[in-house]
Amino acid sequence: LRTFSKWAGLGGLRVGYGVFPPAIIEQLWKIKQPYNVNVAGNRAALASLADRDFLLGNVARLVAERERLCAELARFDYLEPVPGSRSNFVLCRVIGRDARELKEGLERQGVLVRYFAKPG
Repeated sequence: LRTFSKWAGLGGLRVGYGVFPPAIIEQLWKIKQPYNVNVAGNRAALASLADRDFLLGNVARLVAERERLCAELARFDYLEPVPGSRSNFVLCRVIGRDARELKEGLERQGVLVRYFAKPG
């Protein structure tokens, strides 16, 4: 199950796709909502797939930005980005500071982060 939000630049159109075994697809059709993809989203998704160079450029920019962000976060002695992320999110360990207090302080500065008390 994937979204077209970041890599295709279609975040507001709520378009995605899934690759599943036939048995799962059969079950999904039973619970599918009517009109779950709008015409604009459908056309935009198809158009984006027609421009492979644009899509690959978007992916390269996203990867470069994630790497840049991880490098910048690692400059703080109390943050340790967890290596190996292939998503659009970066998980950091907070070392020697209270993670909840850090989150609340960032929120007061207008920076929203998600707090995880423990893995899992």
